[in-house]
Amino acid sequence: MSGLVATRLVVIVLGAALVVGGLAGVAVGGQSALAGAWGVVVGLVLIVGAVIERARYRSEHAEATAGPPGPGGGEPSRSALEARFRATDERFLDPTTRRQMRVWLDPTTGERRYVAED
Repeated sequence: MSGLVATRLVVIVLGAALVVGGLAGVAVGGQSALAGAWGVVVGLVLIVGAVIERARYRSEHAEATAGPPGPGGGEPSRSALEARFRATDERFLDPTTRRQMRVWLDPTTGERRYVAED
């Protein structure tokens, strides 16, 4: 099990424990009810955050094969993109690699690819 998967699992288990403990606090009532409600809310935020993080920042290929999201920096600069992709004027600085990136777009599907400009 990779470190990221283990971390995600720990966060989900912690969130579930907070939800269960929070529900118990709500069931007891009194001042425990307010603390229990906060436990439920925080636990649900942890669970939803761990699930959403899994779905973000992944290529379609990585999502389809359940593979890792890949390194930062977009497509390898030495690999040729399929002919259906067209360069756009959109550029940005990749925050993880600090490389200047150009966005390529397939106009028929809207699929985007990111290629470092070396």
